[in-house]
Amino acid sequence: MKLLKTLFLIFFSTLGFGQNIPSTKVLKITELQHYLTETAKKNVSENDKISTEKLASYFREKFSERYFYNYKTVNDRFEEYTKLYPNASANHISRGVDHLQKFPANTVWKLPFNYKNGEAVNAYALRHLARQHKMVDIAFSYFYQQKDPQYIDYFTEQVTSLNIALSQNKFETIEDGNGVYEAFRSGYRVLNWLEIHNLFLGEKAYSDEEQLTTIATLLQHGANLFETNQEFHSGNHQTRGLSALAMISILFRDFVDTDLWYTHSMKLLEEHLRKEINEDGFQFERTVHYHISDIGNYFYVYQLAKNSTIKVDDFWKNKLESLFTTLTKIAFPDTSAPVFSDDTDTPWAEKNDISEALTLGYLLFENKSFGYFANNKVSEKMYWYTSKNQLENLQNIQQEKPSFNSISFPETGYYIMREGWRNNDKMLVISAGVDAKKPDHQHGDMLGIQAFANGNVVLPNYQVRYSLSDLELFKNSMTKNVALVDDELQGKKYASNKGGSGFGKFLQLPNPKVVAFQKEKELEVFIGNHDGFENVGVQYSRQVLHVENDFWIVKDNFSSDKNHSYKQVWQGHFSIENSPNLLRSSFQNGSGLDIYQLHKVDTILTDGARGKEWIVVSKNNSKYFNFITVLFPFSKFDDRLDETNKNPNVGGWKVNESTIESDANTTISKGNKIFFFGVKKIKIKNSDIEFNEKVDFFMEIEQDKMYCQSLFYKSFYMNSSIKGSIKDPLKINPLDNFTLN
Repeated sequence: MKLLKTLFLIFFSTLGFGQNIPSTKVLKITELQHYLTETAKKNVSENDKISTEKLASYFREKFSERYFYNYKTVNDRFEEYTKLYPNASANHISRGVDHLQKFPANTVWKLPFNYKNGEAVNAYALRHLARQHKMVDIAFSYFYQQKDPQYIDYFTEQVTSLNIALSQNKFETIEDGNGVYEAFRSGYRVLNWLEIHNLFLGEKAYSDEEQLTTIATLLQHGANLFETNQEFHSGNHQTRGLSALAMISILFRDFVDTDLWYTHSMKLLEEHLRKEINEDGFQFERTVHYHISDIGNYFYVYQLAKNSTIKVDDFWKNKLESLFTTLTKIAFPDTSAPVFSDDTDTPWAEKNDISEALTLGYLLFENKSFGYFANNKVSEKMYWYTSKNQLENLQNIQQEKPSFNSISFPETGYYIMREGWRNNDKMLVISAGVDAKKPDHQHGDMLGIQAFANGNVVLPNYQVRYSLSDLELFKNSMTKNVALVDDELQGKKYASNKGGSGFGKFLQLPNPKVVAFQKEKELEVFIGNHDGFENVGVQYSRQVLHVENDFWIVKDNFSSDKNHSYKQVWQGHFSIENSPNLLRSSFQNGSGLDIYQLHKVDTILTDGARGKEWIVVSKNNSKYFNFITVLFPFSKFDDRLDETNKNPNVGGWKVNESTIESDANTTISKGNKIFFFGVKKIKIKNSDIEFNEKVDFFMEIEQDKMYCQSLFYKSFYMNSSIKGSIKDPLKINPLDNFTLN
């Protein structure tokens, strides 16, 4: 009965998925020849026989033609690698030792089990064991340690241990939450094992039998990835697995099923490109980390396809290029990039290094704008995924500074106000988006901002790490530059993942609405709101003004039928001797940031963790309140706001000293330019302008003309007694501009 059941399952699998190579067992070396294409059989057979030696030799030759570089050049490459990356050895060796000390070669693949020292292996560690990242370091240790064969033996024994676990059904499944053959972990394992396989191919200690066992194992992985990824599933996990499936199908296309695998993987990868790369060019999970990770997924396949002159659809090429273009669009003036949500490469870092990714973009497309961000060498990791010719091209990079400044990503929800591309230029980023399908990597930062000025990130966000106990803190609103109400945080109902690896997500996040964005003018304006505080009966909106590339004004608007405590959270190390209305941070180059409140606030509270600090500014027991906050970056001491003046001017702008009569709560004026905040009536000479409610308004007066623009977060009505103007109420929408004579 058991035999019949097994045969039925094999038959059903073949019938249902159309593949011949089994997914639930690893073929024996002697069985591999039966799964070769007819053409390959003819090329390999001698007197109608296929020997192990001949088969291994054949695949070594094919691998030398198809992989990212020829394995016969490994020794020369490694010598060059040690010169280009002199610090790499210590990292490879220490990581390799870490893996060797923790796991035996014939390790267990199902929890619970212990490290070699007796301590329990947790889910996070099991997932990384499954990815086999540090096995690559063990492979490099082989070359650093005078080609000691123990490192090759360790690799082949660990591969065998997984195959045994598969045959005995003793491995973590997806149902356990930490599936060893789950697409993401299996896909990364394939990528890493392919790299190791190529490194070892020319070594006598890597026998013909071991080479073919690795190939058989990779084929089983391919069959499993094909079988378990029949339908589109959103997210980078499946993308990683499909990328691996495409790589296997290109490199081992002498086997049956690989044409089927290639067609299927490319079809689904294209679907990921269509559905997960937004029209604005950003990867849908809204993080730099996963955006670059997706670049890698597509890069590997595109590179191998080019090596084998396999045509890739133009849609593929264009979408891949757009991923690189997006990185240039989000960059700070110093060519780094902001931290967005679950960026995890360097915990607590306040910037992202995008140069390595754009170096790859330059190699693929020779785009001069990519070259502006590129390095003259690839990263240590990507050195082994690039050809000799590509590496030589980096010695003469063609560079061109980007032609754009301020820019928006309306589908993804990032809005960037950028002064220019000099290192000291200013830039501010507003986060106003959430992915409806997979908000897993989203942080509690709705309408949060980051700012860069004078070579420094003056209002930072922080990278995170899933395994850290305070991940929830660094994912939520206390570590963002946002507005809050009472003790409410934006991220609610935090839930850890099923496998217990540390990753967690918010089940409830605010829904943003972008009212307006005006860019590339002397006055740049963002207006938006979200529903994150409606559960406590508070309506909220935020306006951000970038004034003449000089400073920013952030206006937070709260209203409710009940009293609440309204708050702003600012990230950074601030002095508070002039608080609560003036806060200051300063940086090692003498520049700084002043945060100046134009409306009186009540209290401040400082807090921090992991060496990071933030400050909470509060207005207590109010139904209605508007923070009007000047963010004033200064390049040197003499340019700061004068804290000795009770009413300092702001970069030449005067606060509440307008020559124009009005009932505004606050004005900021400079010459003939005036910002009115909370104004209902404006009197100019003998003429009146009146609104149906208190609004925010900008006016520039030139001779007998007045250039006007709404800065308000909703529509309103205006009457004017100015000669020649419309007497009936005129509806004004956010950012509407017009001229009064």
